[in-house]
This record gives sequence, structure tokens and C-alpha cells, in this order.
Amino acid sequence: MSESIYELFQAHIRAETPVALATIIEGPGVGAKLLVVRGGTNEDVTGSLGHPELDRVVGRDTAGELEAGRTGVRHYGPEGQATPEDLIDTPTVSVFIESFSPAPQMWIFGAVDFTAALGRVAKVLGYRVLVLDAREIFATKRRFPMADEVIVTWPTPIFERSGHTLGPRDAVCILTHDPKFDIPAIQGALATSVGYIGVMGSRKTHDKRLARLADIGVSAPEVLQRIMSPIGLDLGGRTPEETAIAICAEIISLRTGHSATSLKHTEGSIHS
Repeated sequence: MSESIYELFQAHIRAETPVALATIIEGPGVGAKLLVVRGGTNEDVTGSLGHPELDRVVGRDTAGELEAGRTGVRHYGPEGQATPEDLIDTPTVSVFIESFSPAPQMWIFGAVDFTAALGRVAKVLGYRVLVLDAREIFATKRRFPMADEVIVTWPTPIFERSGHTLGPRDAVCILTHDPKFDIPAIQGALATSVGYIGVMGSRKTHDKRLARLADIGVSAPEVLQRIMSPIGLDLGGRTPEETAIAICAEIISLRTGHSATSLKHTEGSIHS
């Protein structure tokens, strides 16, 4: 079983599928393994640590560590006990959780000048960059050589096909200024667990977007709160490159939880 799990682990790593291996390193069942793969909305679990409840609890925790891209050791009772009072006079099982998460994704909707600058900055930060636009004449690898993929598509099909691969480490940036494109892109992004949704445009433009979203039933405040628009931190930048840095700075700020002034939370004109 261990060899089979190692082979699966290796195969998923090669395929750049988010995967984690949980191994008992101390306590009853040393060496037992559980493999957790993130796929769609369900976690695919292989192997066993020796007790169904331990498998359930560790599988759940491993899925959480995988989602966050963390590796480390966690401690349980032999039957999955996880709280201190449950572990009194009970042998402890130490489980090493090794997560493999591929490079975070940035999906950039809109084959515009700002897209090229944002793609370059995102690549410096280690993102896998996808440029997406329905206009074949603009969405070309020649215009966006920094992108890992340039895809000619409308938003809905790409979210239906690959939206499940987006997680908290990923970002969706919508730079289109076209309701036919940005409304379904926002709607598609909100249906995923992506960590950042940024939409370019003025406050007046965003108010119109919110009205259109309400017309199609997207109006819950806790849902709309995920949309960062106007996009980026208030750095005072004007050029595409400066705007790209402001967007990436906002993504970093949200991911790390550090306070910074987003344009969303300021008043008045975007540009002084």
C-alpha cells in the first residue's frame, strides 16, 4: 500500500495536482499513510492510518493544510481525538502532513495593455498566468509572451471547465470594462473559492456592475464584499506597470492579512 501511495503521490506532483501525504511518524501505527488529493468539490482520500475516525479527522485537517499550502506536524489520539481533554492518559499519534501545491494561478480577463504589465509582475511573484479574452485577434501569445496560456474564451465556459481548480492562493483579475464579459466573469469567480477577485473600473462603473449583478440575483453583501473594485491599493500609480504593482500589492495584503489602504475603502477620485 505504501508503495502504491508513493506512486500516486508522485503522479499527482508530476501532473501539478494539489496533493498532500499524511504519515504517522510517532505513536501507534508508525509509517501508516493517507493521501489526500484536491479535486473538484470533494477530497479524494487513499490509504488508512489504522482507524476510521482517525482517517476522517486527519483527512479533514490534511485537506485544510493542502488548501493553505502548509506542511507540518499535527497530533491526535489513536482514534482521532484532537482536543487536549481527549488526550489525557491517551497515547499520542504524531502525523506529518506534507503538502504539494503547484504555483498559484492568476486568471486575467481582458487582452488589454494593462494585462501585459500585470502578467509580467505576476510572473515575478511566481504565478501561473492565464490571459483570457473572447476576441481572437487580441488574445494571442505574441501580444502576451509572459503568459503561461492565452485562451480565446468567454468566461462561463472556462469557469465551468476549470473553476474548481481555483483556491485561496489564486487570483482572478477582470480588466475588460465590458459588461458582456465582466459580469459573467465576476459571477463565475464568485462561484469559486478563489482568494482574490479584482475588477478594474471607476466607482461609477462598479456601481453599474453591482446593479447588473443584482438583476441576475447576485446581491448578498457577504458575496459582493469579495469583489475588490476599484482594483488595487491606493499607491497613486497611473501607468500600466504602476497599476500592476498596486494590484499585486493588494493581493499580497489580503493574503497575508496585513492592513493596507485599498482603493475600495477610500473616497473621491481614484487619481488625485
